[in-house]
Amino acid sequence: MVSTIPNPHVTQKVAERALVVAVTSRSVFDSGADDGGVLGVGVAFPLLQALQRVNERLLEDDPDESLLFDVVLITTDAQQQQQRPRLLSSARHHGLDVSRFCFSGEDDFLEGLLTNDVQLFLTTDQRQAQQASAKGVLSALMDQQVASSPSEQLRVMFCGDAVVRSNTDLMGAIRPAAQRFLAHLGELRRRFGVLHSPLSIILVMFHGGRDSCGGALRTLRSCGVHVDEVYCLAGAPRGPIMSQLRPHFLLREGLSGLQE
Repeated sequence: MVSTIPNPHVTQKVAERALVVAVTSRSVFDSGADDGGVLGVGVAFPLLQALQRVNERLLEDDPDESLLFDVVLITTDAQQQQQRPRLLSSARHHGLDVSRFCFSGEDDFLEGLLTNDVQLFLTTDQRQAQQASAKGVLSALMDQQVASSPSEQLRVMFCGDAVVRSNTDLMGAIRPAAQRFLAHLGELRRRFGVLHSPLSIILVMFHGGRDSCGGALRTLRSCGVHVDEVYCLAGAPRGPIMSQLRPHFLLREGLSGLQE
């Protein structure tokens, strides 16, 4: 059974304008609590801080801004299911701007994503990411490196190889979700100047050459996304550059065939 609880301690976003991002609670908090009952932070904690920083900057520039990130915390972990009050109070304790808490089982979390009109689902569970993508929800897998990502700037990375990859039937269901997300993300980025932006968009071509990189750039621009940084590795090891760039997540799925 799926249940969604609005957070009474934060201002709810305008549904028609917000970019809804769902993050699993087990990636934001660990299961251990301190003596005061507050859950410790998990690997995705800097991600939520960075999303919140974008919103803060938008509202500083325009208090009536409605194009904001709208964060939903998805809980399928059985132990955290039994700690609902602690989960809500921990989010408040850490100052997280979480709009809604969605509680579900492992078998019906997809219903929670669809009910909350989630545009991007972020998880550390590969199976969950694959299931969400198959249902047409744009998803990205986070790894342990996200724990070292900055909290003052949201760093979104696109896989250029996926952008120029030939279209497949598997991607057909998720492409509309990718196009919708890209349109919102591009509009958000245009709210800020070139310098000192709280949102940075990065394109990395892991295997393709210069021509492929140019094609990926043109495709993203056609979808309304202008990138801040471009890297063409041409098959070089990715570890060093990834440790330097420290993205919060890497988008691969749903990017092929965007111009079709």
